[in-house]
Amino acid sequence: MAKNKNAGHRGAYGYQKLKEREGEWDFYWCDVSWLRENFDHTYMDEHVRICHFRNHYELTRKNYIVKNLKRFRKQIEREAGKLEATKCDFFPKTFEMPSEYHLFVEEFRKNPGMTWIMKPVARSQGRGIFLFRKLKDVIDWRKDGVRTDDQKDETQVENYVAQCYIENPYLIGGRKFDLRVYVLVMSYIPLKAWLYRDGFARFSNTRFTLSSIDDHYVHLTNVAVQKTAPDYDPEKGCKWMIQRFRQYLTAKHGAEVVETLFAEMDNIFIKSLQSVQKVIISDKHCFELYGYDILIDQDLKPWLLEVNASPSLTASSQEDYELKCRLLKDTLHIVDMEGRLTGKEKRIGGFDLMWNDGPVSRAEGNVDTPVNGSFMANTHLGTLLIRRWQGIPLKVFSCLRHQKCKTYFPLKSKRTGCEYLTVLAECSTHVRLWGCVNIFQLWCVKS
Repeated sequence: MAKNKNAGHRGAYGYQKLKEREGEWDFYWCDVSWLRENFDHTYMDEHVRICHFRNHYELTRKNYIVKNLKRFRKQIEREAGKLEATKCDFFPKTFEMPSEYHLFVEEFRKNPGMTWIMKPVARSQGRGIFLFRKLKDVIDWRKDGVRTDDQKDETQVENYVAQCYIENPYLIGGRKFDLRVYVLVMSYIPLKAWLYRDGFARFSNTRFTLSSIDDHYVHLTNVAVQKTAPDYDPEKGCKWMIQRFRQYLTAKHGAEVVETLFAEMDNIFIKSLQSVQKVIISDKHCFELYGYDILIDQDLKPWLLEVNASPSLTASSQEDYELKCRLLKDTLHIVDMEGRLTGKEKRIGGFDLMWNDGPVSRAEGNVDTPVNGSFMANTHLGTLLIRRWQGIPLKVFSCLRHQKCKTYFPLKSKRTGCEYLTVLAECSTHVRLWGCVNIFQLWCVKS
């Protein structure tokens, strides 16, 4: 986009869309291939912004992220001890192939019968992935370079990772799923990261079973894979909004358990970013919107599957379309090409400031250390965001049935059009939207 006061047609914020490489530009939502070819040869003015860091692949390529996480874990163990290092145990045991083939074989023979998954390090949308339990499958892959026919003529072996497959995923309706969560990084030095409240769970179209490891419709949750299933229904799709997912878990397991799960996911986001903080080239022109893929197992432990540098913005439903439009709009507000922000904001649109050279507290100010054990991170993943009511003071209603901490969310009745408050109360110090025991609807009164 370019700022042009003389342009006959201007879009939002006075910017107009330019054709690729047409004149000077101020903001470029580019793909990573353009970045590789042009970044080092492009002069950028002070105000120019671009949507990738120069070596983003340190976090987003499957082999590099594992290398960086392993190195970071060893560093933490040296500096803070083994207990603290266990906070980095959120990615499955992984080996880069073919360079670590012999190490993989040694591990494979220790656990016969275990299921493994092979993933190409630089492909997306489920392409090139396969599961195996026999070493012969890997030997055949190694001979052919890769397993797919279109790659067998290539002289160089494509790099893969062999990863221990999570055989006990948490199932809903008998189906496997993973979570797509969005994290926006504005700077690595110092590290400044925002967590988006919205996201979604991507479901497989077929009931989960380990008896058929060749069926991608069972084991891969990528929408690009699932929408090719014979019985895929485009009207229903295969996604849940993350608010619905959090509500389901809370109803089944309780608010405390879900709070712990989401705190562990926060830990994944922070630790993974810290693992590459010293190797990413932090350029003031760059920012990055990452798409994290998280799998949850039956013990409600979250696992990091991968991080995407260019998360898909293609919508599979109206709800998905609205989410991604909000996501882009809120991202641009934080990028702040117009210089409207003060720099002290902790919430912008659907984003909450998660890390600002240290953890950010929900309380006023920027507390980076717990005070009397009361520190609460400024993250609200999976909670409801009511934009229309931001900043509007409301009278607080007392709840006779629950005297502990309560919070109130203004909503509008679809049937009558009247505005009311949904009151959510729980027996804990702080309340999140779905951490509720009782729900009451009261008429809304503006103060």
